[in-house]
Amino acid sequence: MASPAKNRRTIDRDLLEMLACPDTRQRLSEAGADVLERLNARVRAGAVKNVGGKLVEAELEAGLVRQDGQIVYPIREGIPVLLVDEGIPT
Repeated sequence: MASPAKNRRTIDRDLLEMLACPDTRQRLSEAGADVLERLNARVRAGAVKNVGGKLVEAELEAGLVRQDGQIVYPIREGIPVLLVDEGIPT
């Protein structure tokens, strides 16, 4: 499987500045390749559940990480999924 693009911005900078965690209102930034690789290794091992308790079965191509680094929100088909239950603990 190909790894996520390392230096490609997936979210428009102006849009990113407007987005915030739906739970804590913390700022979000694009998850780096290292964060995505760690999460995806755990996803492949079947060891990741989202905040809602559902097993995460699909690897993340991109994501937005909360300012405190504790939660990543997936980006699917270029669209950030900013639902509290969809957040993935890092």
